[in-house]
Amino acid sequence: MWGSKSKGNRAGGLLSRLARDVRGNALMIMAAALIPLAGMVGGGIDVSRMYILKTRLQHACDAGSLAGRRTMGGGTWAYNNNYANSQAEQFFDGNFESGSFGSSDLSRVFTESAGRVTGTVSAKIPMTLMRIFGKTTETIAVTCATEMRLPNTDIMFVLDTTGSMAQQQPGDTVSKMDALKTSVKCFYEIVARNDTDANCTTGTPSGGVGNQVQVRFGFMPYSTNVNVGKLLPIDYFADTWKYQTRKANMVNDPNNFTWVQRGQPKTTNTDYPAATNVPQSYCSPQQAAASGYNSSTDSYSNNNTVKTTLAKTVTSTAWTSANGGTCTGTRPWVETVYDKVPGQAFQNWTYDQLSVNVGLLKNGNSWRDSFKWPIGANGTDRTITWDGCIEERQTTKTTSYNPIPSAAKDMNIDLLPSTGDDTTRWGPALQELIYARQVQTDWNQMNRAAVTTTAEYYNNVPYYCPTEARKLQEWPSANQFDDYVDSLQPSGNTYHDIGLIWGARFASPTGIFASENATTKQGGEIERHIIFMTDGDACTNNTDYAAYGMPWFDRRQTSDSAVPTGGCTSNSYTLVEQVNKRTEGLCAAIKNKNITLWVIAFGDLATETETRLSNCATSGRYFKATSASQLQQTFKSIADQISMLRLTQ
Repeated sequence: MWGSKSKGNRAGGLLSRLARDVRGNALMIMAAALIPLAGMVGGGIDVSRMYILKTRLQHACDAGSLAGRRTMGGGTWAYNNNYANSQAEQFFDGNFESGSFGSSDLSRVFTESAGRVTGTVSAKIPMTLMRIFGKTTETIAVTCATEMRLPNTDIMFVLDTTGSMAQQQPGDTVSKMDALKTSVKCFYEIVARNDTDANCTTGTPSGGVGNQVQVRFGFMPYSTNVNVGKLLPIDYFADTWKYQTRKANMVNDPNNFTWVQRGQPKTTNTDYPAATNVPQSYCSPQQAAASGYNSSTDSYSNNNTVKTTLAKTVTSTAWTSANGGTCTGTRPWVETVYDKVPGQAFQNWTYDQLSVNVGLLKNGNSWRDSFKWPIGANGTDRTITWDGCIEERQTTKTTSYNPIPSAAKDMNIDLLPSTGDDTTRWGPALQELIYARQVQTDWNQMNRAAVTTTAEYYNNVPYYCPTEARKLQEWPSANQFDDYVDSLQPSGNTYHDIGLIWGARFASPTGIFASENATTKQGGEIERHIIFMTDGDACTNNTDYAAYGMPWFDRRQTSDSAVPTGGCTSNSYTLVEQVNKRTEGLCAAIKNKNITLWVIAFGDLATETETRLSNCATSGRYFKATSASQLQQTFKSIADQISMLRLTQ
């Protein structure tokens, strides 16, 4: 018994001890935990590989879309056999090597819509430890997009529209003016993303610039003058202005006189004699007049210079039955005195610099197109019309305009007109007022001295007023942009200074249009550009009626001791030299206002001319074109540089 019991106790104790023994549990637990632990570690490794792959795909996608959009420029996606798409794919491939990280089934597709290039990229990556859960691959996909976004931008075109622009460059089939029109329209297509009627080499754009930014274009066509007057406030113009014109000298004409009433007539009420035996129907003012009771007399003073008239007129009547019918009435006497005023007869003309009341063009807050001034035949009124071109305000004559002298108020970009100070105001250019004294057929007869004569001197002096300028404005309609550009016409000589000063005034954020130009409507900052294009050097004529009057007579830009010789070459003390010096000063002043000044020389110009134009431009912003196709490419290059690419997701 004892032995049997001992066996049972020993067996039970072994099982108890085994149940309480935990020394082997760790191995079992570890074995059980290996499966989820492998999933966690493997998942972390695979997720890291997926993240790295996605990052590399995203960078390559961005690079591809950016390259494609930059290559596309202002043209279309399909232009030049889909060259932009090819560039997008090449830049992607250059930034991502096929098979990286064990990836496969790589797909990269780039498309374009309304100027926005979109990339869609995907690749498969093999899993490592995640395979034990049946996940052998994972597809990674990314997208990217690039679009051309301008900052808020103002672009003022200062365009040479002189007579030489009607000519053709050697080898071209279109005039320089037509080449310019096409180039400007293609520039607009690139920047504004709107399709014009021009045949541009970059394809047909679309989409516009959107409402996120403000993009404005302005125009300052110039030749001998600029057409800006009716775009300015009326009080910026003087009320009187001096012109090289004429006035009629009159003398009394005894055979031609008029009687002019002196003051108001004197009236004395009187009764006319009573008439008896008058039927009531005959007692009326009309019957009294018919019976001779109304009368009038004239009298003259002894010297035949004063006249008095006396008019007696029955104005009212009264009838009674007494005496067979009695008619009485009132007959006022009206006495009027007249003075004899001799008539005027034309005697002769005085030709000189004379003041004219140009305030007659002002009509409250609007402009009249014309007024009358007595320079017609024999001193009669002549209608003087105004097309909008101007005469400049006070200037000074010197040998350098860099920096601009304080006395040269005409070259001060931001100077506002002062009330009562006509040296800071402008005058209207009025060609119909201008007479070249002593000139009838030969310009060599010109004499600066005032002349009194009966001769009819030359009135049709050379005058050219270009198309009216346009202030900076948004042009959402390509048709309106086309119409304006098509209105530009070549005529006149070349005065660069007048074009640049007014281009700067219209672009400046701190001048006469500060309220419109300082910031966007939302208060945003604006980048400013002036694109100055010309086909040559200054070319003047001392007989041009220009923005500074008629040079031979007025000599506002040249000294009295220097004959203002005209021409197209640079000679000391000539008018053309003054225009060049003023242009130099204005170029520096524009660049000092943080306005980027782009300069385009169109044609094979003299070396000194190209040097002058190159110095005018902002550094690195000078271009030369010698054909219509080169000009279009030049404007495209400028548009591409002004435009900025921004990545958007």
